[in-house]
Amino acid sequence: MEIRASYEVDRMLGNGEVIGKLQTSWVGLLDHGDEPFELPVPVCGVYPSLTLKATVVHACGNQDGALIDSLVDCEIARETDAGHVRFARYMRRKRVSHLNNAVERFQLVLGRCPVDHPHHAAALTNLAWARLQGYIQNYLQDIDTTTSLFRKALALRPQGHTDHALSIYNLIFALNRRYSKERTAVSIYESELLCCKLLPLCPEGTYLRSIGVGSVVDYMVDELKSDDIPVDASNEGIHRQRVVLEFCPLGHEYRPNALDNLAQAVEARFDQHGSIDDLEESIQLGREAVSLCPEGHSYYSTYLNNLAISLESRFGHTGKSHDLDEVISINEEVLRMRPVGHKVRDFSLGNLGGALRTRFKNRGDVDDINRAVSLYREALILRSPGHPRHSTALNNLASALQNRYDTLPVIEDLNEAIDLYHKSLRSMRLDHRERHRVLFNLSSALCSRFKRTRNNADVEDAIRLCQESLVALPSLHPDRCHSYWSLQVAYLVQYQVHHNLADLSLAVENFRLASTHPTQGFPERIKAAKHWVAAAEEHSHASGLEAYSVFFELLDAHLTTRPSPASRREAAAAFHDISRLPVDAASCAIRRDNLRRAVELVEHGRGQQWSLASRLRSPLEDLQSTNPKLAHKFSELSRHLSDAQGSATILDRAAAEAAEIKYRRITTQWETVVAEIRNVQGFSRFLLPPLYEDLQAAARHGPVIILVASKCSCSAIVVPTSGEPHHVRFPRVTFADLEKLKDDFATAIRHAARMHPAEPRKKLRVRLRILWDEIMLPIVNVLQHDLELQHRSRIWLCPTAAFTSIPLHAANPFRTNADRSGSEPCLEDLYICSYTPTLSALIRARQAMKTRVTPSFAAIGQSEPGAGQGDVLPAVDSELELVHTLIPPNIKFTNISKDEATQAGALNALQCNTWVHLACHGKQDLEQPYNSCFAMRDKPVTLLDIMENNSPQAEFAFLSACHTAVGDEETPDEAIHLAAGLQFSGFKSVVGTLWGVNDALAKHVVEAFYEKMFEDLEDGVLDCTKAAWALNRATNAVMTKVPLEQRMVFIHIGV
Repeated sequence: MEIRASYEVDRMLGNGEVIGKLQTSWVGLLDHGDEPFELPVPVCGVYPSLTLKATVVHACGNQDGALIDSLVDCEIARETDAGHVRFARYMRRKRVSHLNNAVERFQLVLGRCPVDHPHHAAALTNLAWARLQGYIQNYLQDIDTTTSLFRKALALRPQGHTDHALSIYNLIFALNRRYSKERTAVSIYESELLCCKLLPLCPEGTYLRSIGVGSVVDYMVDELKSDDIPVDASNEGIHRQRVVLEFCPLGHEYRPNALDNLAQAVEARFDQHGSIDDLEESIQLGREAVSLCPEGHSYYSTYLNNLAISLESRFGHTGKSHDLDEVISINEEVLRMRPVGHKVRDFSLGNLGGALRTRFKNRGDVDDINRAVSLYREALILRSPGHPRHSTALNNLASALQNRYDTLPVIEDLNEAIDLYHKSLRSMRLDHRERHRVLFNLSSALCSRFKRTRNNADVEDAIRLCQESLVALPSLHPDRCHSYWSLQVAYLVQYQVHHNLADLSLAVENFRLASTHPTQGFPERIKAAKHWVAAAEEHSHASGLEAYSVFFELLDAHLTTRPSPASRREAAAAFHDISRLPVDAASCAIRRDNLRRAVELVEHGRGQQWSLASRLRSPLEDLQSTNPKLAHKFSELSRHLSDAQGSATILDRAAAEAAEIKYRRITTQWETVVAEIRNVQGFSRFLLPPLYEDLQAAARHGPVIILVASKCSCSAIVVPTSGEPHHVRFPRVTFADLEKLKDDFATAIRHAARMHPAEPRKKLRVRLRILWDEIMLPIVNVLQHDLELQHRSRIWLCPTAAFTSIPLHAANPFRTNADRSGSEPCLEDLYICSYTPTLSALIRARQAMKTRVTPSFAAIGQSEPGAGQGDVLPAVDSELELVHTLIPPNIKFTNISKDEATQAGALNALQCNTWVHLACHGKQDLEQPYNSCFAMRDKPVTLLDIMENNSPQAEFAFLSACHTAVGDEETPDEAIHLAAGLQFSGFKSVVGTLWGVNDALAKHVVEAFYEKMFEDLEDGVLDCTKAAWALNRATNAVMTKVPLEQRMVFIHIGV
């Protein structure tokens, strides 16, 4: 008995192909009755899932066409069956005569089935399969003709047709056959598109899936890795890759390939459009591909290589240093896998050379650039003329030589680089995707040579090349930023030689375009803005203030992408010498007689860490009354964003990256809500950098004096309670003088600490006299004569840069009045001095004073800290007892000391009490200020712990510990210290210390302070705003008991 089958589901043309023969008796066949049984005949190597139901029917002859009653024409059916028979014989015996005969039969059938015939599609398919499997395999024209037959069949079987899926499969098969003969992207892309349509129609268990759809997809996934096929970064192409990945589940042999293909596609889209989400997804996909591939697999090094490319792109976009370190580590590993003679060693040489070149540009190790040059030279040998990547190898080597010239100006390097760039351009097609990079690289090299030779042709060519590169790039391509950068370099060097103001204007315009190009990463744009600032200052250009503003805005936006204070500080530290820019910006505005803008800029640029952290704790009372729904939405997202900040502590790299992606998505939602809030009437500047009118609220209870220390000028701005700010010049003080005074104070204080308490502090008194005469006296003159500020009024000092390390409050003339009636008054005789790290910090503290709760007092002391945290402090316990005796009896008091003074115990006390006295070792970490800490019995309480320990009801803290109000050595303007951290966490008024404290002597100050603080209490209510006055009176009261440097050490911060 012959068994025939048709692969079409629709009406059968003929009786189908003979797929086998079954020998059985009628009795055996009929014994199955109505029960199904499997056919023991394989089809394409797979046993069909069909079953045969056998039953007795009435016999009939064939004379009336019973076997072909579904056919319109019996002759068509007979010819089709004959064609199948001949084709089956050909497939078994490979005789061309059988194939020719089969094709003739199928061609005849097609001729008798016109386009409107119901079996036209089936006839097309039969003929196409015979041609494709037979003698036309090696001729592209014949394959194209055959493919067109499949296309026509598919057109007749649209979506919804029972054989639509089969026709798609047939066309994919033909396209893949064509691609195997001529590897063109068109064929494989169309095949990929059709696969994406076919796969959803063929779930597991279906017939088409069983006959090889999976193998067709596997072939396509594998071939898409070919270097000959450019990555399709279109949205449609990426969608196709996603569909393919869905059909390569975990455990599938080709899943790593599908992951890597999708990773490359989204990374390529990032290259074109600059979306960080694409880059993050590419890295995640790449990591999964690497994790699923065994190390010995032929593609393992490819997956690693592609992951490294994505990581290097992210480094360029975000500046995360650990990305660059991982890139170099991966590239080193891949190069070891590709020894001399390996077919793609040239790729690894170039990739490692590029990573080393990037590290050299960021860290300046000459060994890196020398090795990069060597690697690029080896790669160029492997990519000799005629190699498809010869031009890229030339450009790479030229770039490395140019980078080396920039640091080690050997003219031979520069000349060779220019020669290599020219060769690269000559060997490139005009539509080469990297041509624009060679153009702006060559432009930069020509500018370098122009600086040496003054050959005008070089700079003119440089400008032309940059303009040509811009023409080649779409308006939002990230690399336009580099073209703008190179163009400003050309115009600026031309201006520096010829002094044509038009060139300077064009340079500034390209600075502006480079720093504001939306699809380039923040690091490159920040660098462009930083250089714009430098150029504007050097050449006194009017765009200086704009450049500073753009720089601060970009830095804010960049730091916002980091999920924790420590990671934000690391990101800021990656840009060298930026700590001085806030004061330089203020100086620039002062020089332009724009004091209001000076106040705004110095506030915007300073204290970014605190302002970024505090945005999640913004008071919402006004918004709540105006739009409660929006206020709730903002509050909830701020809480989620705060929770997501924990990603910075995750050690597993993949998990940390996933957490950062989550953080960024919540940030996007949060920023959307902020934009909505700004559209509400009265909230247009919600969380924007404050204007002078907003900042002046800091001076509500007394003027704020901002001391500006810039290399351009040193002076002060007095912000009064109302009206315009006042400028105070220090005519005899330069920045160098200020730096020397700072160092002299540090030396004098160290010297005094070794002296007997009764000895006079002559050196220290000399420095304090200079501080009075040159700095504080001019300020006092303005306060007394211009503002007519009353005696003993409150003033707030807001120091910047070197001023943060000088005890401004202790300025003293140490002179007798001219009439010998007594000593001339010092600053603290005239006014009650407080400090504030920024004006915004003082405003936030005052706003938080609206809510008052029942006061409670906690004294936290640790005399015997845990191992490695410091020596025994014998006076601590007695100090806590003293404090207890001084606290009013109606105030709830808690003593936390000895074994109870642990990290958790201290943090709980800080959170649960409104007033806190802390006596222990304090350590300021100058390199990592967020690790600054208070020593406890088990482990320290760090600044980061304090910042995360939100205490909105807290009011006052006295920090009887060393170095609690000393800023970060690298970025002193940030005032990242323990006292500022407590203020941020909720304490409105804080007493801290500028240097080391002698705990035995500190007791005298502590006792006098609390005596003054709690005398004459009205109705027994504690008032933290008295702290500055109490400290002023206390240091005066202990003058005979405590030496000068131990009185000066205490300062007040806050309300």
